[in-house]
Amino acid sequence: MLPLPTSLFDYDLPAHLIAQVPAARRDQSRLLVVDRATHTLHHRTFADLPEFLRAGDTLFRNNASVLPARLRAQRPTGGQVECFLLRPADGAQTWRCLIKPGKKLPVGATFAHATGAFRGEIVAKDPDGSALVRFTTRDDQPITAVARELGEVPLPPYIVRADDTRRADDLERYQTVYADRTQAVAVAAPTAGLHFTPELFAQLGVQGVHTAEVTLHVGLGTFKPITTENVAEHAIHRELYELPVATQRSLFPPFTGRRIAVGTTTVRSLEDFLATHPAPGDHPHLAEAGIFIYPPRLFRGVDALITNFHQPRSTLLCLVAAFLTPGATEGIAWLREIYREAIAREYRFFSYGDAMLIL
Repeated sequence: MLPLPTSLFDYDLPAHLIAQVPAARRDQSRLLVVDRATHTLHHRTFADLPEFLRAGDTLFRNNASVLPARLRAQRPTGGQVECFLLRPADGAQTWRCLIKPGKKLPVGATFAHATGAFRGEIVAKDPDGSALVRFTTRDDQPITAVARELGEVPLPPYIVRADDTRRADDLERYQTVYADRTQAVAVAAPTAGLHFTPELFAQLGVQGVHTAEVTLHVGLGTFKPITTENVAEHAIHRELYELPVATQRSLFPPFTGRRIAVGTTTVRSLEDFLATHPAPGDHPHLAEAGIFIYPPRLFRGVDALITNFHQPRSTLLCLVAAFLTPGATEGIAWLREIYREAIAREYRFFSYGDAMLIL
């Protein structure tokens, strides 16, 4: 395979197009519809989505729930600590975390919330900068319950908040309406799903459009840019996902319509599963997605894609370029054209921004 320069996935974005807040109503985000068969673009709103779907189609959606994962605490000396919960490591009270200031906190260091709601002890540190933290909490609550009460929404670094006045709104809007809140461990939202409303799902249901659940716990690696000169040299992050049996069966014939992935995290889950499974299983599939999708990749389980507008030099941008022209590299140039059009028409970009439907 010929080298694929990472520079092909770079572009300039005016700062004012990075959405800092969501649309007033979820389904009033704009929707750029890309028709691969006719090579045309249509400018609509997300509420128009039912016009482009038909009976028998299945929306595969990631129901991961975002945990308010950023906790503030203090050292016994009074120094401030930021503890970012990444994923559970050993039971409910030991977590892999990012700690700031990490270099000043050795193994054995402790920190606690000012109210006494929790205490953390660093029990191990890894070369990647993460730490293993053992928590004790008031009334032995799970640390996730404490985080839901006291934690900050883990907004991406390009969304800036001067204070916590928008916390309640972010808690609601940086979460899909179909998130399974009983398993809140994701540290980033599956943002393509943020545009859906219960009313829109009801309308699609009447229309005969089905839904299938996927759970992929989005990690911080989704924001990590490609820093290597060639795309293939990038070390892709891994994310835990689960596919219920019903979802597995929906991926295989007989099909009643198109398999439509809501978001790149859903694509990763489906394609990772289908790479090793020629048929559905008889129990839920739990695995880590380590798949890296970039041109000229073919797709086994996705016929259409709903996605947001992604950061330059990101693995998500590579995935979208591959999906525009599966099995070829022409999608890279086409994606650059599409993004130029979106910028010219002042679409809103990234997590709280607008959406794209690729048919």
